[in-house]
Amino acid sequence: MKSLPPAWFDQSYYSNYYPDHDRKNTARKLAYYRDTLARFLPPPGASPPKVLDLGCAFGLFVAALDPRWQAYGTDVSEFAISRARTVVPHATFAVMRDGLIPFDERFAAVAAWDVLEHIPDLDDIAIQVREHLVAGGIFAFAVPVYDGPLGRLVNYLDKDATHINRFPRRFWLELAQRHFALADWCGAFRYLLPGGYYIHWANHALRHVSPAVVVVARKE
Repeated sequence: MKSLPPAWFDQSYYSNYYPDHDRKNTARKLAYYRDTLARFLPPPGASPPKVLDLGCAFGLFVAALDPRWQAYGTDVSEFAISRARTVVPHATFAVMRDGLIPFDERFAAVAAWDVLEHIPDLDDIAIQVREHLVAGGIFAFAVPVYDGPLGRLVNYLDKDATHINRFPRRFWLELAQRHFALADWCGAFRYLLPGGYYIHWANHALRHVSPAVVVVARKE
C-alpha cells in the first residue's frame, strides 16, 4: 500500500501543524472516543479485548482506554511512537512501515481518529483493518468532512498539507459500507477557542451539517 513519506510526520510536522495537539485531545474528547468503542465492542471472550489505535500519535487515546483492555498503537512517525512509549509504557507500540499494520494479532476494535484523511489507499487500509478484526469486531474512525454549509470553512481552516482526502461525508459512509456493516455514525463539532478551551460536541441530530463525522462499522 502506498503511504505518505514517514519523514513528513517528524517532530517538525507536529510543531508546524499541531503545536496544540495535547490541548485538542482533552480528557472529555478521549473519553467520548473510548465510550464509543465500549458501546459497540463484541461480547467479551475469555481474555480482555485487544484494541488498536491506528495513527496513535503520542498515545493519548491509548492512555485513555479502559485499563482492563489490551492496548496497542501504531503510527508512521517514529518520533510520535517514541513519545507514546513514554506516555503509556504498559501498551504495545510499533512503527507502521510501508503502509502495513505491524501486528499479527486480531483485535476487538481498531480506531482511527483523524487519520484516514492522510492515507492514499483507503480501500487497502480498510481491507487490512478487516483482516485484523475478530468476527464482530468494530472499526471506528473520525474524519473532517468538506461538504455541507461548513464545508468551505473547514477547507479554508485546514492547513495540513498531508490531508490528501478532502471528501464529503457520503464518501466515508460508502467506504465503510463497502468493507463492513455500518453500525452508527454521528456528527462532531470541534474547535480550539482563543484562550485554550477546546469544544468537542458529538451528536446525531446535526450529523448532516457537522464539520466532522464519527463512524462505527462492524465486521460481519
